[in-house]
Amino acid sequence: MTKVLVSRREGLGLAAIAAGFAASPSAMARVGSKIDFVTKVDFLDPNWNRDTFARMDGDVDPTKEKIGWLKGRAYGVRDNEKIRPLLDVEGFSCVRMKRLEDGSWRRLLREIVFYRDIETGVILKSWHNPYTNEVVRVVPIANDPFNFTISNTLPTPPSYGGLNVEKPAPKPYLLDWSHGPDGTLICRTGVELYYPNALQPDKWVRESAGPMNRVSEHFIYTVKKMDVENPALTNLPLVGAWSRITPWFPWMLMGQAPGHISYFTDFATIKSVADLPDDLVAAARAISPKFLSAPTEDYGPSLSSLENYARQQVPAPVPLGWAPPQPPKLPMMPPHQS
Repeated sequence: MTKVLVSRREGLGLAAIAAGFAASPSAMARVGSKIDFVTKVDFLDPNWNRDTFARMDGDVDPTKEKIGWLKGRAYGVRDNEKIRPLLDVEGFSCVRMKRLEDGSWRRLLREIVFYRDIETGVILKSWHNPYTNEVVRVVPIANDPFNFTISNTLPTPPSYGGLNVEKPAPKPYLLDWSHGPDGTLICRTGVELYYPNALQPDKWVRESAGPMNRVSEHFIYTVKKMDVENPALTNLPLVGAWSRITPWFPWMLMGQAPGHISYFTDFATIKSVADLPDDLVAAARAISPKFLSAPTEDYGPSLSSLENYARQQVPAPVPLGWAPPQPPKLPMMPPHQS
């Protein structure tokens, strides 16, 4: 792989200078008469980073929408035992991009994710929780909308409805890029968050993992360099991977039990909703047909799945004497033989 021989600090300095200049005409793609974006690969140019990420995350032609698909598995993690595969996950998003006056892109998104039985592949409406030995109602992720702006400065962390108040100083929008094999470019993004839980344990006794949420979320995007440089492509075909460490799903009714969920999934861009599995489309349509297309207008608020859960669900009854399930005790080790 080709290495970029510049330190991260030097890169930020160069990018800050570059951000003050408009991209040259030779570096810009013009589609029709309205859509301009930077195509010349330059890891240290915030405008190239902005436009390339917008082309990966959506289609910068506002008359089109991008369908993103993901599939993977959710694992349960507790002390003193093996990692436990719990559920398969599969879902999709519908994205539309709109250009703002300052050159930024506004991403308009709906997303929906379902849980499948690992053995049968059936989309689940209920599930046997092996930690509590009870059958619980499965609540899919259904976020409408989850919008944000892609600009030439790094975004602030999600506010989660005002629960996360962290607001770092603006920095140039420089992503973690590298050259991959066979003419590919690889982009890595991620976020580490610790913020107040929308499901506070005094009200949501069985759903809440505690007063605070700790989340780690990471993405890997792989695109072809020739596609990035192609001025005719307003959307970049890609494959990628998504991982997330998050508290127990609230519908698992684990309360403040020790442990967490770990997601591992693949994702890709597909041509249309028609290319998705029939049962996935039917399940999304049953919740609302709106999830089969991208928003056409910007609206809000943009809320996480936990915030939507707090607004749309009601706390589960707490059985008399109930306590959160605990991990097993540390196994006894045989005495050391000298």
